[in-house]
Amino acid sequence: MRALITGVAGQDGSYLAELLLEKGYEVYGIVRNIARAQRQGLGAFAGKISYAEADLTDQTSLDRAVEQVKPDEVYNLAGQTFVPVSWTQPLLTMEVTGMGALRMLEAIRRHAPHARFLQVSSSEIFGKSGEVHQSETTRLQPHSPYGAAKMFAHHITINYRESYGMFACSCIAFNHESPRRGTEFVTRKVSQQAARIKLGLADKLKMGNIEGRRDWGFAGDYVRAMWLMLQQPAPDDFVIATGITHTVKDLLEIAFSHLGLDWQKYVEIDSVLLRPAEDNLLTGDASKANKILGWKPTVTFEQMVRMMVDSDMSLLSNPASLAETSIAGD
Repeated sequence: MRALITGVAGQDGSYLAELLLEKGYEVYGIVRNIARAQRQGLGAFAGKISYAEADLTDQTSLDRAVEQVKPDEVYNLAGQTFVPVSWTQPLLTMEVTGMGALRMLEAIRRHAPHARFLQVSSSEIFGKSGEVHQSETTRLQPHSPYGAAKMFAHHITINYRESYGMFACSCIAFNHESPRRGTEFVTRKVSQQAARIKLGLADKLKMGNIEGRRDWGFAGDYVRAMWLMLQQPAPDDFVIATGITHTVKDLLEIAFSHLGLDWQKYVEIDSVLLRPAEDNLLTGDASKANKILGWKPTVTFEQMVRMMVDSDMSLLSNPASLAETSIAGD
């Protein structure tokens, strides 16, 4: 089997590449510059995966990449994935995160119509859903430019499946984190800064809304669900979530207490970090995935946070390892 992954250098892409390599796949990653990717080696993947040069904003390059690779499976994980940035760069977010999915679907339709396609959607498409738990049938009401871009990508995936008979699935993934998460995301921001404070490299952490709740899972579990979706006899869409929410305050308490610290002594609330619009409580209902895919999360929120803190402690204690082991946020 041959798989093509966009966003292979990101959190999800790296875990997915590892999973597929373990299963004997030939893995190709789409990168904007092959020479740079080969030079950087993409962390642990040097010599293990191949690269295809393309950009989600350029249809011609995607056509060429799909035609050359001739993939059996395509996983579209790339995009502008940081919600706050979508407020300052809404056009870029739609161009890459929204239209990028359409361009990839077009490339597959033209050059690899039998390939199976996985679009990574987001809980942000629900926004102010008004429902206690969000499932595949919940009304979509995004509350950010990022959510709107993801909603477009979600719907265009369904359109291509229904209009062209393509095996195209949408994975509606709720928040998922790991030690490979980019430092601009709140979970990694907390784990890294807690480690810095413990090591005497910092003395405080500025935060926005710490009362906000999220349904957080482990990225390694979520990419397993993505793979399972493309192994089914028919294409379908699935919510992937833990069904359990935690506040940012919970995140702070677990991360700092793991290091023997009291988070309240180091955290400062900064109004500048508050979002223009805060989503309502989002809690995923993954019962469909549980039943059809046989998928369940294996790593708890507490285990994941401690894993992230331990990783950052290790990295910061040995700065020379940062360039070798860290993987950029997707």
